[in-house]
Amino acid sequence: MRVSSPNHRESFALKTHLLALTLLCTACNVSVTDANESGRAPSDSEQQSAAANQGGDPYAFTIVPEPGGAPARADSILQAQVALDRAGFSPGVLDGKEGMSFTAALKGFQEARGLPETGKYDEATARALLGDSPPPATWLVTIPEGFARGPYSNIPTEYADQAKLPALGYRNLIEKLAERFHTKPEVLVALNAPGTKLGPGATVRVPAIGNQPVARIEGDERGWGSTLASLAVAKDQPQADHIVVDKSDGVLRVFDAQDKLIAQFPATMGSQHDPLPLGTWEIKGISRNPDFHYNPDLFWDADAKDEKAVLKPGPNGPVGVVWIDLSKPHYGIHGTPEPQTIGRTESHGCIRLTNWDAARLAQMVKSGVKAVFQA
Repeated sequence: MRVSSPNHRESFALKTHLLALTLLCTACNVSVTDANESGRAPSDSEQQSAAANQGGDPYAFTIVPEPGGAPARADSILQAQVALDRAGFSPGVLDGKEGMSFTAALKGFQEARGLPETGKYDEATARALLGDSPPPATWLVTIPEGFARGPYSNIPTEYADQAKLPALGYRNLIEKLAERFHTKPEVLVALNAPGTKLGPGATVRVPAIGNQPVARIEGDERGWGSTLASLAVAKDQPQADHIVVDKSDGVLRVFDAQDKLIAQFPATMGSQHDPLPLGTWEIKGISRNPDFHYNPDLFWDADAKDEKAVLKPGPNGPVGVVWIDLSKPHYGIHGTPEPQTIGRTESHGCIRLTNWDAARLAQMVKSGVKAVFQA
């Protein structure tokens, strides 16, 4: 499906009144303002413990015991997706379905663990992935008051109208909750009983993605530490030596200095009009929670009446929560307001990831990292 132009967006309605989403196209011209990071972040176990017991943390969800002490609901594919996500081999949206992103994530994990690269969820892969303490597929959580508070706003379809907003935040709580747990609103609707109400203190079933505390980042003027927590992305990540974007299987791979695959993310990359720029490039900088500079001259499908505009930051901005600038002018790696479209639509030449995967990648790369784009 071809992504729509800035003046013709696709929209669809959920079966409940909770959701109204709009398909945005991506474009690529963002100013780079990198955050200066210093200091040691807590380990994973420390982060989970601190977040779970920190009543004032607006992003700390409390896990609620299953009713009657029953075991958590079993769903082997969703459980595998959760485990892959935790391991850094993203299947994209956690939805419990076997599809191309799940298969690609399995192949990446198998390569990293020295297993046969079948893309099948076989017994050996399950043992390596789940270990001795398999994560649940889902759990029940209580929505923190601070997380539920908002603010929320309708997002206009036209860039000129979006430019009038103070931020491009979430439209509603279910959209915000879905990004926090690396899924989409439809999955949350399916996981919960009819009539489930969302709001402060409500109990809701979600994919089992744990808490991350608000990261302390020196010079963080754009709230990146809070953004990481809102997306359940740890500040500390393994560091990349180089990345490879492969058009043949639609993934972005991250390698360390020993050329070992350490992470992988599904991606949307280019189109017939704006093909992926094959070759070797370099990361020039990272802009976290960036402004978006819309320049209609860079869009083959822009309306002749469109004018330049500057859109404020937010997860529903055209490039999501982060822009990773490349040495190829006007090209970058970035997030998206529509995670369910990754790998299923086209872009204006850039590399598009879910917001949570883009945020994780931003913590793995820095200026000077090589980026290889191949067919």
